[in-house]
Amino acid sequence: MSDSPLPCVDDLLAAAARIAPHASVTPVLHSRALDGLAGASLLFKGEHLQRGGAFKFRGACNAVWSLDPDQAARGVVTHSSGNHGAALALAARTRGIACNVVVPQGAVGAKLANIARHGATVWRCEASIAAREAMCAQVQAQTGASLVHPYADPRVIAGQGTAALELLRSHGPFDVLVVPVGGGGLASGTRLALQALAPQTRLVLAEPEGAADTARSLAAGERRIDFTPDTLCDGLRTTLGAPNFALLHGAAEVITVADSATVAAMRLLWQVLKQVVEPSSAIALAAILATPQRFAGQRVGVVLSGGNVDLDALPWARA
Repeated sequence: MSDSPLPCVDDLLAAAARIAPHASVTPVLHSRALDGLAGASLLFKGEHLQRGGAFKFRGACNAVWSLDPDQAARGVVTHSSGNHGAALALAARTRGIACNVVVPQGAVGAKLANIARHGATVWRCEASIAAREAMCAQVQAQTGASLVHPYADPRVIAGQGTAALELLRSHGPFDVLVVPVGGGGLASGTRLALQALAPQTRLVLAEPEGAADTARSLAAGERRIDFTPDTLCDGLRTTLGAPNFALLHGAAEVITVADSATVAAMRLLWQVLKQVVEPSSAIALAAILATPQRFAGQRVGVVLSGGNVDLDALPWARA
């Protein structure tokens, strides 16, 4: 998808209209207790309550419903450790078309079950980006399916940005928006939403210390993606995409977070906000609590990106 034009604000607005019949308008949650801990006013966009359990349905739905009839008849294919694959399978089901998902070894069991439950054909591969892309190319050649990249597809980026668009329209203005970053689909889509509605709002990205390629890339002014991820946040182990970097460069700050802080924030969200969120989602709160001076006294929007948790392997229940 690197040769595709970057999505723009018009693409974001078109995506919002396109997915409206299918995606949920997720609630915005608030806790005085968490405000007190953060020293800021926090409003949480509950994308863990989106269809499929994550914001990923937005981008997948936009991509699926952007296909012309001939493309749709051949189905779609992607590679995903979980949430995007399940979202694409669900989106394909809304249009009655086939979906193929390449899943790397080591994917979270709950997410793998979601992909299968929504009717996708699952293809397994080794746990590397190269293996994922090679298997995707093979499936695409066999089936003629359209590739829907998890985060670098401009249709996906535009769709993901609709979460922040909704939050800004319903509860703005904000001093800061905080979102997790892995491949950068949500982050770059959020940048489009800020460009459209709130250009003065700061965009802060929360990234695991063990997969901090976005922090390195934005600091260097070029993508620095040669690394082996080491983080509990399975949804954030992917490398920053080229179009995502282009949209984020010069437009976002990054806070890197230790997994231990993310687990503590995840537990807080379960205990205080009473919401089931996954580590890749809780990292946004962890970033705020790790650097409270950067948010003190401000109005902060936080995207809770997903809630597909393997309940048999909760991080605080490990021996």
